Amino acid sequence: MAEHNLINVNSIKRSISGIVLASLVLSGMFFGGLLWLLVVMVALMVSLWEFYVILATKAHVSKGIGLAIGLLFPIMAYRGFPLSAMLAMLAISSFITLFIEIVRRQLTGHSHAIFNLGSTLSGIVYIVLPWTFMILLRNQPWGLFLLVTLFACTWSCDVFAYFIGTRWGKTPFCQSVSPNKSWEGFLGGLVASLLCSGILAFLWEFPPLPLLLLGLLCGTAGQLGDLAESILKREAHIKDTGSLIPGHGGMLDRFDSILLNASLAFMIFEVIWL
Repeated sequence: MAEHNLINVNSIKRSISGIVLASLVLSGMFFGGLLWLLVVMVALMVSLWEFYVILATKAHVSKGIGLAIGLLFPIMAYRGFPLSAMLAMLAISSFITLFIEIVRRQLTGHSHAIFNLGSTLSGIVYIVLPWTFMILLRNQPWGLFLLVTLFACTWSCDVFAYFIGTRWGKTPFCQSVSPNKSWEGFLGGLVASLLCSGILAFLWEFPPLPLLLLGLLCGTAGQLGDLAESILKREAHIKDTGSLIPGHGGMLDRFDSILLNASLAFMIFEVIWL
């Protein structure tokens, strides 16, 4: 009985915190501009910090450099700087990291250049760039529709994959990385994402093909993005990246799927399609 009550309490916490978080994200998306920039920067910085804490269990990380660059990228996107300027900033940050290690070795006789360079830059690539893509997508005339579909399909996939996998999941999907995931949950999440995209296309009277493509992407790649974060936690021997969001864990736990989805959506709709 006590265990059952604990499960109910956790479910209630998870639902309430999920609704609050979704409301904040959707509000930022809807109004765009500075509010969306603020939402992105908070999610980005917290996620980046959590990511660096994970990496710090295995290697030295210059968190300050990564966080500083993490602040610059979304601001540059908001101000209309081209992607080439951001790539230049990424290159410069790598040399700043190496210069710090030169000073460290000169003063102490020890350095961590190889691991520090890879760790610091990986945070920018894995966390900062996908969130920056979401600012660039929102700046497009159709950006609001695409981002709402992106998040709605990703969340629908997460919710139904969790629910169906918990209730009916029997066939392991990727047991060595995430033992609780099942093929039943994976397929349930995929169907939910496709249904969500179809419903939105119908409600908005929007051409269905782009949104259905986005639904397919979120229902498949999003779950792989979740596994990508799971393997990091598995190697760091932690359950969650943090405890900021009740019932969900850390910020990175909540937005792990959207990172890959946003990157692929940017590539498809901003680079290839248009």
